[in-house]
Amino acid sequence: MEFASTFFVAFLTVAVFFNLLFILALKLRDNSIVDIGWGAGFILVTLATLVYSGSLDPRQLLVAVLVVVWGLRLAIRIYLRNRGKGEDFRYKKWREDWGEHWRSRAYLFVFVGQGVMMLLITIPIMLVNTYPGPSLGWLDVAGVVVWGIGFFFEAVGDRQLDLFLRDPANRGKIMDRGLWRYTRHPNYFGEVTQWWGIYLLVVSVQWGWLGIIGPVTITTLIVAYSGIPMLEKTMMQNPAFVEYAKRTSVFFPLPPKKAS
Repeated sequence: MEFASTFFVAFLTVAVFFNLLFILALKLRDNSIVDIGWGAGFILVTLATLVYSGSLDPRQLLVAVLVVVWGLRLAIRIYLRNRGKGEDFRYKKWREDWGEHWRSRAYLFVFVGQGVMMLLITIPIMLVNTYPGPSLGWLDVAGVVVWGIGFFFEAVGDRQLDLFLRDPANRGKIMDRGLWRYTRHPNYFGEVTQWWGIYLLVVSVQWGWLGIIGPVTITTLIVAYSGIPMLEKTMMQNPAFVEYAKRTSVFFPLPPKKAS
């Protein structure tokens, strides 16, 4: 089985999924449901290409389990966070800015755009589900460890933030405790790290080095485009966050700087 056929299966899965998601978003007038679909889409691509491969070696199974655990946790968490709150403020602002063309622009920019990103990020998954690899070795152990570190930062960071926001005493305050003391975005750091762990699991299979496209894409997306920059543009309007940013690493976990 060649990579091209696996890629076609992934492409069809992504195309059908995001078009259905767009139709649902139109009905609900809520484009932010795409955030819930983000994790679910990765699970679908992983399972679709795995079934198509017709095999289930230990590495394929391991990668599939890690992606399902990551995607399911993320989708459930975002669903619970957004439930009953309406459209996220970012998507609402885009809807207003786009005016009468909001449908076509939402389709291209939000849904097609995320579909393309998903295809690029899942290239290592397509590779591992196309080519049988060698027996699991030390590099795979390293991949699981790196993935585990990422999962810890994302899951624990999200949990700490959710608990902080639920406490009325923290209204108007900036979260600077726990993992958030060492990085302004432990959840984003965790998500990126997990995909580098997946890459280490895949790099030993045929053409596995091409899988680096996946973690490079999601790192660029989060660090330089739609993740951290968009969120911080809003947060920097809060003087308390500006002070927090002066002493706290933007991405990589580091000891906080001492006040000057």
